[in-house]
Amino acid sequence: MSILSVASDINDPINGRILAISEDKVQGFVVDPIGEISRRSGVEEATVRQRIVAMLQAGTIRRVRQTLLATNLAAGALVAWQVPQEKLQSSFDYMFQQDPFSGHVVIRSTDGAVAGSKYRLWTTLKVPQGFSMEKHCRFLRDKTGAEGFRIMPAKRLFALGVGHVRRRGLTPGSKSEELADAMEPEVVTLSDLEWKVLIALKRELSPAEIAGDVWSFRAAEAGVSLAAFCEVAKGLNERGVIGRFSTFLEHVKPLADGQRVTKFNALFHWAVPPGREIETGRQVGRFHIMTHAYWREGGPEFGNVNVMGVAHGTEKETVLAHKRAIDEHLAQVGIPLGYTNVFWGGRSEIKPSEISPMAYVEFCRGNGIEPDAMRA
Repeated sequence: MSILSVASDINDPINGRILAISEDKVQGFVVDPIGEISRRSGVEEATVRQRIVAMLQAGTIRRVRQTLLATNLAAGALVAWQVPQEKLQSSFDYMFQQDPFSGHVVIRSTDGAVAGSKYRLWTTLKVPQGFSMEKHCRFLRDKTGAEGFRIMPAKRLFALGVGHVRRRGLTPGSKSEELADAMEPEVVTLSDLEWKVLIALKRELSPAEIAGDVWSFRAAEAGVSLAAFCEVAKGLNERGVIGRFSTFLEHVKPLADGQRVTKFNALFHWAVPPGREIETGRQVGRFHIMTHAYWREGGPEFGNVNVMGVAHGTEKETVLAHKRAIDEHLAQVGIPLGYTNVFWGGRSEIKPSEISPMAYVEFCRGNGIEPDAMRA
């Protein structure tokens, strides 16, 4: 076995220590993110750089980037699409390949015919400031031949992370002693300089950048000094628009060596009494298995679901065991469920959603649309 294959294996103990930190533990903007991963993982910095580069080149890590709290930069929502079966795959391809504002694109199914099961295509969507999400969805509907869509913006966020390596082997019911925070999306207005820094900051890093000073090239791209770049980025962090520095694993598709980081991607639905959404979300968000948890309104199409969450696992029954543990806990704390279900992920692609208003104007013109016609 080559050194590269050993260095890029997710089961390698050194890689495991690195990934346990680098997936979702480096929160906010950090001037030296690689050094921070080294410090917190206890792995020498040169080795951290070498291993991350090796995993990236091997396809174990699909991208390395500074994430943004895009819900604070652009109107965002989970969108469920009702698409004729014969157009399902082509609609998926269009959303992933042709729409820079759609992020996660997933074909989902349920274990039986239930509320909302006719909605097979699910996407996350960000529409830059000043433009209409409803109008953008109508454009996508006409392009793909979708028969309908349901826009579900997040009213509160209770869990937002990944950490698939860290979550492997979790015992069902494992949870924090503390309730999850309830984060309210609030769109922030940025200056031209802040947009320049943000656009340069958010693009995924190349192996060469990981091996060196990760932000030097980005400062030059933004047309400012490294010190000024970091100062603006710190300010953006204080304003709540910076997420985490993250190494994203290819967690759905098989890796080059045939391994899967996870196999089952489950979107959990819960319908709880109106007025108890935040209470429920803070309970659900405590569970370590949850990579995402939020208050979204599904409406009658989805049995009036109002709390949703995402969990991943390598075995379906284990994922269901985690779901049962959460349901039992909700019952124990006196939260009744009017409806609950699981939407399983199938074909899936993930890319960062574009959030730049300038990029949206270019997109409109490239599609023969007058940008003002798409404004909110």
